Amino acid sequence: MFTAEVLDAIGGLTSHIKIYAAHLPSVVHLNEVPSGVKPSIEAIDNYEIIVSRTRSQSAGTPYKGLNESLVSSLEAFEIGNLLGAVQPLLTVLDHLGRMQSEKAIEVGRLDEQRLKEYRSALSKILPGNQPELDGAGGRIS
Repeated sequence: MFTAEVLDAIGGLTSHIKIYAAHLPSVVHLNEVPSGVKPSIEAIDNYEIIVSRTRSQSAGTPYKGLNESLVSSLEAFEIGNLLGAVQPLLTVLDHLGRMQSEKAIEVGRLDEQRLKEYRSALSKILPGNQPELDGAGGRIS
């Protein structure tokens, strides 16, 4: 397994999360999802396929340490816990960054760009990252 293959998996999972996030109301309590608003069975199946394939291909490679976070993300996605699905993927990206720093893996220029793009896309889903809230709570003149 190569870094590009891991990033392909992260990209696929990020795509599923973004699609699901787009179907949620703009204001949702952090630990609950309105009834009936969960990922489709097809989306869950596809997410699970990506995680399973990555887990099987990463056995015996430096990437096997990512498996627990991928499974955590899958479990959260299955029940519609958007934030619970995002956080483990951000952890995976952090782990890849540490592996790169420690020279455990090689990350090319294009893969570095993909790491940044996926981190940005996932971070935008988290609360507090909406630009329309910039300056909120400031002093009234």
